[in-house]
Amino acid sequence: MRPSKRAADEMRKVTLERGVVRYAEGSCMVTFGETKVLCAATVEEKGPPWLRGTGKGWVTAEYSMLPRATHERTRREVTSGKPSGRTQEIQRLVGRSLRAVVDLTAIGERQIVVDCDVLQADGGTRTASITGAWVALHDALKWMEGRGMLKGANPLKDHVAAVSCGIVAGNPVIDLDYVEDSGAQTDANFVITGSGGLVEVQGTAEGAPFSEEELLALLKLAKGGVGKLVALQKAAVA
Repeated sequence: MRPSKRAADEMRKVTLERGVVRYAEGSCMVTFGETKVLCAATVEEKGPPWLRGTGKGWVTAEYSMLPRATHERTRREVTSGKPSGRTQEIQRLVGRSLRAVVDLTAIGERQIVVDCDVLQADGGTRTASITGAWVALHDALKWMEGRGMLKGANPLKDHVAAVSCGIVAGNPVIDLDYVEDSGAQTDANFVITGSGGLVEVQGTAEGAPFSEEELLALLKLAKGGVGKLVALQKAAVA
């Protein structure tokens, strides 16, 4: 039995609340159990310098964790002068995940930045960020569409969501909370599109190596979980 009493393929309760930030072009409060992330999308008229003159835009992300999002206070990264390696890794992951389902030409030479701020962390902050960021991005693109800023068809080609899976006490399980994540033998994150395409797979053995069979078992769990997350995204933006 898992500490949370969930079945191996049972995710925590997930909620997606749109329009929670007054001034952002798109926003979403996403919760995975006790993990809470605020995602806010901003449309900027100027894109990155390296895309100037190409007719293409850019979608990127920034990620941060509030000092008391965790059990003990963590220092704000601004006090150290630069983001940590973990922060840079996660925000690049979120950006890559969103760009995988966006036609960058359709947004013109503009940039959309999605800020993902962790209000409370109980495992799965990066997967929650990706799932909620898609909703915020969707609404930002709708905002652009309403102002005639898009070229042609809807630039959002598909859904994208993410979920963690792992080997805990010898068993493959989905959507690890902090207790499970901190003691997992194998920890993995899967970013998958609505059509089932794999955007990114991150898997790490914390002790003994994991087998191909275990990897496939984790992938099967992840596909089922992402299917449920995409259904929630569809319901949220309907």
